[in-house]
Amino acid sequence: MNWYLKVLKQYADFNGRARRKEYWMYFLFNMLFAIVAMILDNVLGIAIEEVGYGPLYGLYALAVLIPGLAVCVRRLHDVGKSGWFILIGMIPLIGAIWLIVLLVTEGDQRENKYGQNPKKIAIRF
Repeated sequence: MNWYLKVLKQYADFNGRARRKEYWMYFLFNMLFAIVAMILDNVLGIAIEEVGYGPLYGLYALAVLIPGLAVCVRRLHDVGKSGWFILIGMIPLIGAIWLIVLLVTEGDQRENKYGQNPKKIAIRF
């Protein structure tokens, strides 16, 4: 949960590097909260039947859009790639696979042009 909160605290920080653990823990909690929002939409009867979710999910997704992009860009920085590589995901099938491979790849062990190795920096919450 601390990793999720760390990403939210760095709301629009597209600079620096993010560890794999930071990205994937954020991803996990983000998915859990999104599912809870979808369930609440359905339980409260405010879900749009054609799509299966409603305004609670929409507001949540909108609120975490920028932090999600920011942590993804920082994750790409950790493997030595520009944040613009996030656009690779727009290439059908191959792009999504390539982006996932980049996101699961271990980061550079040494300092790169985006900053120091985040594993060597003390984590403060």
